[in-house]
Amino acid sequence: MSRAVLSIGSNLGDRLGYLRSVIDGFGSRVVAVSPVYSTAPWGGVEQDDYLNAVVVVEDPAFECADWLRRGQELEQTAERVREVRWGARTLDVDVVWCAHEGPSGPVACRSADPALTLPHPQAHRRAFVLVPWLDVEPQAELEVDGRVRRVRDLVAELDAAERDGVHRTTLTLAAGGANHCSS
Repeated sequence: MSRAVLSIGSNLGDRLGYLRSVIDGFGSRVVAVSPVYSTAPWGGVEQDDYLNAVVVVEDPAFECADWLRRGQELEQTAERVREVRWGARTLDVDVVWCAHEGPSGPVACRSADPALTLPHPQAHRRAFVLVPWLDVEPQAELEVDGRVRRVRDLVAELDAAERDGVHRTTLTLAAGGANHCSS
């Protein structure tokens, strides 16, 4: 069994539609969807605000690289263009964390591969990833600098301006307009 936490975002075009395309694109693999948040852009490039969410997915046949591959396929379908680092985009799908089922529960995957670094090297600094993740996995943990940390603690350590820039909306991604927030 492979389980992954995906951070999804959009700030161009039909932002909500692009996020919903991820839910549709992963289909029955989706086990949890966070509420949708509005967030200021990250990385210093002038652009419109993002809609962000976190999606938890599972599939016994998927490896970590499969989650990345499928996310990139969905980005291509949304006609994502990669011209400016941290620039505006129709759809961004990041694999934040991935694990395989071990004898006593999930075992987090680690990878230094530049194509898929796990855990995501910047996730612990991004409230737009951590806050929605807590909505679907309140006990979530993330390895940072070789040490496993509670995501709740990572959020608390962020600069207040970073946390305050993440605003929960009334928008929903799940089928029928209802958020699925259980795992």
